[in-house]
This record gives sequence, structure tokens and C-alpha cells, in this order.
Amino acid sequence: MLRILCGLILALLPISVRAESVADFYKNKSITLIVGYGPGGGYDVYARLLARYLGRYVPGSPAVVIQNMPGAGSLRAANYIYNNAPKDGSVIGTFSRDMPLAGVLAGNSNIQFDPRKFTWLGSPSSFATDAYVLWVRKDAEAKSIEEARGPKARTLIIGGTGEGASGNDVAILLQDVLKIKFKIITGYPDSGALFLAIERKELDGRFAGISAVGSSKAEWLDPKSNIHALLQFGRPTRHPNYPNVPTARELATDEQSRLLIEFAELPYLLSRPFVAPPNVPADRAAALQKAFLDATADKEFLVESERLKVEVSPVGATEALSLLDKVVAAPESVKETMRKLAVHE
Repeated sequence: MLRILCGLILALLPISVRAESVADFYKNKSITLIVGYGPGGGYDVYARLLARYLGRYVPGSPAVVIQNMPGAGSLRAANYIYNNAPKDGSVIGTFSRDMPLAGVLAGNSNIQFDPRKFTWLGSPSSFATDAYVLWVRKDAEAKSIEEARGPKARTLIIGGTGEGASGNDVAILLQDVLKIKFKIITGYPDSGALFLAIERKELDGRFAGISAVGSSKAEWLDPKSNIHALLQFGRPTRHPNYPNVPTARELATDEQSRLLIEFAELPYLLSRPFVAPPNVPADRAAALQKAFLDATADKEFLVESERLKVEVSPVGATEALSLLDKVVAAPESVKETMRKLAVHE
């Protein structure tokens, strides 16, 4: 009798008092996907691709709406997602692959987040078939990486967005450990502006992933174009499509330099980070994490990613947190050197 009475009472309770299921929460709602860069760049391409499929796999089938939030090399977006975005599972986001590393190093007072406390979804790319490349105009003063190194080096003028952006950080590191002579001009609002500046000859070149160039400036990949690759970063061996272009590790002249490069390359295993804010309810966090992996395995997603020429080799939330643990566990001497390089930016 008591069980029957309790059942009747529960049935009479207003729906709002009962526990809301994940499907109930997302039904007839939308998820906002914050992109830390402007439209048209590699991060934006990945975000818009994921947005077209993620909602299929979230209970309740919400729409996914893109909101671009460029600024400070995506630091603005990372801080917003961590501190200001609703923590109910209605907001997710993506930012520079270097943001988690910058957060672990904690050498910048403008960084207002702990990367390990985000609700991690994962990354659609682990750079398994990609490389972060120094692309330079063939009419630049330095025609090869050898001409840009050493006491008689010719300067390469390259561009970047804001503080913490991959292109800036990689250039600063390689300038220090490989003695490549860069003049780094920062402050470009997004990837599209950088592409345009190179074509206008305001810059000699920039760092960008092969897949990002393939999806945004495919003509650069043509050997007959006025752009060529001088250096590869983010992978231990040469990319099969660029067998004559050296990796940064190959150019390291001592063990400390090699360790610094390997440490800086760790974020490339989490090449396109996707997160939700901290403290998202556990059931919604689990649903988003599962939906992320399901969406990146969707057959239509894979077909479209191939058409867009973006690299897909997904990692999930567990792998993302494991990678962050490796960053945290790196030798303190390596992390301290990286902090000093970041200050010099």
C-alpha cells in the first residue's frame, strides 16, 4: 500500500519538480558553439563541420549554433567559456591547441582558467596525418630554412593573431632553440586576414596546418604555387606528402632543444580542442562526450571532412585529460624555459 501511495504522489507532482532527463533538457533547445577565431580559418571549419552532426547524437536533438568570438589568439573565448558561459550544457567551444599548454604553464596573468577543469569533449584531430608547417612565399628573402638560420640568416617576416596563438608560440620557440631569424608581426584578427596579408606581400609567410590550408587555401598545396613549405612541426617524422621538408626535431642541435620541441608538440595530439565549461551536470557532460565521438565517426561527417580536406583522427575526453597529465608531468626545467619564452613574446 505504501508503494502504491508513493507512486500516486510522484505521478501527481508537477513535471518541473521531477528529475529532468538529458533529452528533456535539450529538446527544442540549441547548443551554442563558441569559436575562438573569426570565420574561415581552420578552427572555424572544424567547428562548423562538427555543428552539422553533433545534434544528431545528443538526446533531444538540439540544433548547434556557431558564435565566433575572436580575440587574443582565442584567449578571449577560452576565458569566457571557463568563467562566464552557462554551465548547464548549453554552451561548448573550441580554441587554440596551445591554450591548454598555456594554462598548465600559468605564466600569463591574462589566462583565467585551469585547463584540467574544463568539461572535455575531445578533439576531432590528433594530427595523425597532418603537420603544422611554415609556409613561405617563394619570393621571400630566405628561400630555404638553411638561409633563415645562423649568423648570416635572412629574416622571415611572419604573422600571427594574438597572445597564445599557435603560430606565435611556435615561431618564438623555434627562433630561440633553432636560431631561425623571424620577425613576428602579431595582431591579425583571424586566419583569413593572415592569408590575405601574405598574398599582398605584407608578410613572407605563416605557420598553419596542412589540413587548414587545404580547406581554406587549397591552391597553396599546388607545387606550382608561389608558396612552399620550409619546416614541419607537430609530428616526429616527415609528412609523406612533404618528404623533403625537415621537421623541427631533426634540426635540434642538442638534447635540451629536442626536449623543448617535443614538449611544445604535445598539444598537437589534441589539435582541435572542444570543451564545455567546468561543472556541467554529469549526465549532460557524459551525453555531450559520447555525442562528440559518435558525430566524428558518422559516415556523412567523414565524407564531408574528406571533401573539405580536413584531417580526422578523433580523441575523446579521457585521452584529452591523459594528455594534459603528460604536460603537467613534464620536467620543471622544460616548463620553466617555456614560461620564459612566453614572456619574451
